[in-house]
Amino acid sequence: MTADAPLTRESFRRLHPISTPRPLSQLPDRVWTDEDWDRIQLGYRARDMDEKWNVFAEGDVLFMHRSWTGHGVYEVSFAPMGGRGMRIVSAVAEADGERYRSMGGDYDCLMMELIVSAIVLGEPAAELRAGLVELTARASGKSDLPSGVVEHSALGLRSGS
Repeated sequence: MTADAPLTRESFRRLHPISTPRPLSQLPDRVWTDEDWDRIQLGYRARDMDEKWNVFAEGDVLFMHRSWTGHGVYEVSFAPMGGRGMRIVSAVAEADGERYRSMGGDYDCLMMELIVSAIVLGEPAAELRAGLVELTARASGKSDLPSGVVEHSALGLRSGS
């Protein structure tokens, strides 16, 4: 397999599909360019124990699995936007609390976009990262959560990486 070959379901040792799909009503507004979509379709494999996500595409559906457990967390369907790129048009998240604990629709919407933007595309995504820290602090009731800890816990990324 070459470096530019897309990752597939078979590229990963163990994957478990979402057991209890929950449709998400909040979706990111972003339209990804055709160049972004080409890169997104290549997927992403966690490179070490600290990274949290494995991502691959089948057609226009992007599958996001936790790297350690192989559990599916998000399945995201994209559609073309009339020559202006691709946009998320529907998504489901794991509703089984033993596999994934959601912090609500805002959080899931933000996480889907962060996984694509910061992990798959490697963008700085500073505004999304700040939103993650804010939503996590609000959900925990703690206002002094270190951003690096929050980002590493949810994404496997450190601030600015």
